[in-house]
Amino acid sequence: MNYKRFIAFLLIVIVSFGLIGWTTPDILKSVRLGLDLKGGFEVLYIVEPLDETQELTHDVLIEAAQSIEDRANKNGAEEPEVTPEGKDRIRVKIAGVTNPEKIRETLKEPADLTFRSSDGTIELRGNDFVENAASLQFESTTQEPIISIQLKSQEKFYEITKRISQKPAPDNVLEIWLNEEMLYSPRVSQGINSDQATIEGGYTVAEARQLAATINLGALPVKLTEKYTQVVDATLGQSSLDKTVFAGLIGSAFILLFMLFFYRVPGIIAVITLCMYTWLLLMIFNWMNATLTLPGIAAFVLGIGMAVDANIITYERIKDEIRSGKSILSSIKAGSKNSLRTILDANVTTIIAAAVLFNIGSGAIKGFALVLIVSILASMITNVFFSRLLLSLLVRSNIVKKLSYFGVKEGEVNEL
Repeated sequence: MNYKRFIAFLLIVIVSFGLIGWTTPDILKSVRLGLDLKGGFEVLYIVEPLDETQELTHDVLIEAAQSIEDRANKNGAEEPEVTPEGKDRIRVKIAGVTNPEKIRETLKEPADLTFRSSDGTIELRGNDFVENAASLQFESTTQEPIISIQLKSQEKFYEITKRISQKPAPDNVLEIWLNEEMLYSPRVSQGINSDQATIEGGYTVAEARQLAATINLGALPVKLTEKYTQVVDATLGQSSLDKTVFAGLIGSAFILLFMLFFYRVPGIIAVITLCMYTWLLLMIFNWMNATLTLPGIAAFVLGIGMAVDANIITYERIKDEIRSGKSILSSIKAGSKNSLRTILDANVTTIIAAAVLFNIGSGAIKGFALVLIVSILASMITNVFFSRLLLSLLVRSNIVKKLSYFGVKEGEVNEL
């Protein structure tokens, strides 16, 4: 008996399970759950330009999505998912909220910042301002707080202020409105050749800072119309999670019993590597800050099945080699080598299919495909290479010499 190899095998197993036991509680607490597991809501918006002069480009969609995300964060949402889709859609997913109606209303009816002439004509609106353009500043002489807003076009602002300055009083004003509330109505005596507009009004520092934040969260460069809405109650989400985890545990238990019954010692190795596979996959999810949904858990369970399949292919090849009369060590080398190509072919084709789903799919389909790809890669690390390392160490230690330890009867070898 080779004690060094057996001790190395035991140390690897002990360290692996120690690492799993030490880190798993924190990993499980850190895993982000989707709204179908945690509760929350999902909204699909149709995006339209503010007027006929505006072109709806991909950059405009990204700017609108960022503004929606900022607004959701401002209202207490935790890590909202805001994703542009296609040419004119934005999907919003917010999990774990206790006041979904309030946040939906805020997203649906964002603050609308406009500059208007005295007759109510809108001269400047959201898409005329630089994103996050409002900032708190102080008047040079009185040191009173003011809000400075940067415009995209200095020439347009000059033309508007010059035109309004030529009107007789009291019509020579450029009113600043937030939604339907007038914030400030300064008189314009001459054209302002600047890309900065200011709002004054005797605000305190706190009020001016809050107003600047409101303006920055206001005025989307587009109009939003709800196309699809789904609200999942937190209790329903928790129930779905509990049932899914329970079903996954039952299925995994049957798989592990199957491996132990049919493959004996290699089955024990499979149990160890499947535990490592599950831990590694959760670690990757945590590192990626990925959101786990019901389709993601389905892909997770499917990945366990594929990991088991890799073990079964390898162990069946090993059993065939043993039946042919080879030694156990030679059978492991030959069986592992012959099974690798089959395993790679199966996994590569699945990864290609998942990559196609990820590219053409959306929402839950993308999540399913991503989890499937990651699970296959984790399976290759744990259930192919790590499994072979452990099995090789155990066999080379000469502690497992009987054919029955590998699910092969003596009579099967003699017949061949």
